This record gives sequence, C-alpha cells and structure tokens, in this order.
Amino acid sequence: MLIRIGSLNPAKIAAVRELLPEYPFLAGAVVTAVDVPSHVSARPKSLDEIVRGAVARAREAFWAGPVCDHLGHALGVGIESGLMAVPYSRTGCMNVCACVVYVERMAVPEHALGLSSAFECPAEVARLMIEEGLDMNQAFGRAGLTRKKQLGSEEGAIGVLTRGRVDRKAYTKQAIRMALIHLERP
Repeated sequence: MLIRIGSLNPAKIAAVRELLPEYPFLAGAVVTAVDVPSHVSARPKSLDEIVRGAVARAREAFWAGPVCDHLGHALGVGIESGLMAVPYSRTGCMNVCACVVYVERMAVPEHALGLSSAFECPAEVARLMIEEGLDMNQAFGRAGLTRKKQLGSEEGAIGVLTRGRVDRKAYTKQAIRMALIHLERP
C-alpha cells in the first residue's frame, strides 16, 4: 500500500507514520509526503474551509506522482487545521484539526473524515489571527508566547498551551484515528 500525505509538515508526517503499527490493514505501507495546495486560505476560519482544505490535500496527494492503484491499495491523506466558530467560548472560536483519507475503489471516490479535539487560543492570539490575518505561528510570537518561528512544525500551539502535555503530533493523531475508523470498519 502507498500512503501519500499532502503536506511536508514534519509533525503531520510523523503522526501518520507513528500510527501505522496500530492498524494491521496498513502494515507495510510506504509513506511519502508531497507538497500540494489546499485550495483554501492559508488561515482557514471555518469548519467548512478546514474540511474543504483537508479534502483537497487528500485528493491532490492521492493523484500526485504516478497514477494510483484503483483497487484501494493507495491512500491520500489531507490534514488541515484552522479556527471555527464555537458559541459560548471566550473568544468565539476554537482551533481544530481535520484529517481526510481519500481512496478510490473501482473508480468510486471515498472520503473518510476525522476531527481532533478543539482548543481555544488566548484572546490576543485569536484577535491577531481574526483581525490582523496572522497565522498561528505569527500570532503566538506577537503575543509573546513563543520565540519559535516554526511552531506548527514542532510542538504546535497546543504544545505551548498545554505546557507539553499534548503536542501537535498527538493532536494530529486524534484526527487521523477518527478518519481511519471509516476505513478499518467500512
């Protein structure tokens, strides 16, 4: 089996690779990463946009490179994070990660969708992202919460907020596991 991840982000790639041993149907899979567009904004601000970005990345990854096997021996994985509106939250929004696993069986496309738990950013970070259009890295830096320039490729904002109790990779694994439910138990 071939698994193509639609991202070069090290945390996303590691999350997929580390989960493989948990799933016998993925045993021996070869994992590759490809840089593909999400076809949504660089800073998604709705659940719809986050999921559309994950779908686009999964489809683009599936078709990247040589034509994939239509018998279901190839998977495209798209992972996208962003803000979504959440009533009663302090800032009105929370960050969530979506994973879409795309496969075509007998020329019929299938999407398996999973979401991670969501978390709320500090008010200043949310303001910087919503009002000034900064990405999470930039907003955390400007708010003085980190000096790291590649926060999203390392422990992520969730790692900073939980003081390392949950990192970006573990957070991403939640969404991947939820998507794989649909493939393990079709």
